[in-house]
Amino acid sequence: MGKHEEFEELRPLLFSIAYRILGSVGEAEDAVQETWLRFAASATRPTSVKAFLSATVTRLSIDVLRSARVRREEYVGPWFPEPLLSDPYEDPARSAELADSVSMAALLLLERLSPLERAVFVLREVFAFGFDEIAAAVERSEPACRQLLVRARRHMAAGRPRFAADRRERQELATRFFGALRDGDVGGLRRLLAADVQLVGDGGGKAPQLSRAVVGADNVARLLGSVFPSLLRAEVSYEPREINGQPGAVFHDRAGRVFQTLVIDVLDGRIQAVRAVTNPDKLGHLGPVADAWAVNEEVKRARRQAG
Repeated sequence: MGKHEEFEELRPLLFSIAYRILGSVGEAEDAVQETWLRFAASATRPTSVKAFLSATVTRLSIDVLRSARVRREEYVGPWFPEPLLSDPYEDPARSAELADSVSMAALLLLERLSPLERAVFVLREVFAFGFDEIAAAVERSEPACRQLLVRARRHMAAGRPRFAADRRERQELATRFFGALRDGDVGGLRRLLAADVQLVGDGGGKAPQLSRAVVGADNVARLLGSVFPSLLRAEVSYEPREINGQPGAVFHDRAGRVFQTLVIDVLDGRIQAVRAVTNPDKLGHLGPVADAWAVNEEVKRARRQAG
């Protein structure tokens, strides 16, 4: 097997590592591409190609994350990871860990960690790397990596609980949720939402977004129940999709361009959070991107016409 074939076989794993460390599809793809360039240029064959490539993409991702964290501190409004429609890496033995670790909620918790803590946590808890492999990847001793993992686990445990709803329960709830959205059924929405549910949007200052999170079942139900019928009247369509391993949808304008994504977090039979991403910089990997400001004006006109 040649270098290119070996690399392509491991590409899904490399992307999945990089995405969990970075929370960005574009940056993860760049890290994977740079990993290939370094592997292709290497004059010697590593003892373990998987270990070499995993270590390389991890180090590159750590470096990118260090600079990205500065930009995120200056970000306009809430910052969310770039929506991921499908994780290319599959491992039946770790399917639960993989699905949980790619959710928006989990990735936002990972933002609490330092770049090194995040890399160690991802390699150990998600992909079950040995401490010898992790130490080589992050260029720290094994005892240091164990300490990094202890700190990372403590930070993660202090966050929200895992979203333990099974796939069928999530999908049934999502079907009812989007049906109530389509119909503007405020009462139906309210029954699906947790009492302390949050509706939050990420526009990055480059698309219309909420000035602050909307909190509470009544407030969120009323807002969603009034806005979404107007979206449909403005010929905005939506396609139910699994996003970051959770139920969601991709919204398109009348020309078929991506307008936003919406994803819901489910726990204990209720929707705990609704997260929208409208920042066009985070949607380009999903297809041509709509002018969100123009769509917003069309929605306003639709609401006025509806009285």
